[in-house]
Amino acid sequence: MRITVNGDAREYPDSVTVAGLLDDLELGSRPCAVEVNRVVVPKRSHAEHALRSGDAIEIVTLVGGG
Repeated sequence: MRITVNGDAREYPDSVTVAGLLDDLELGSRPCAVEVNRVVVPKRSHAEHALRSGDAIEIVTLVGGG
């Protein structure tokens, strides 16, 4: 399936979840916010939220500092 991640088109298997996408992008252990089609997906739902072809995903990683 084809999805868009932060503006870039990508191909993924049909069964990928938000958690699987984050793992593939090596972001699984980093604090981040995920939006699918302009709706925030809570962290507790990442493992169950299946992505679909055509979805637009925005991922914002959080950076500490001052």
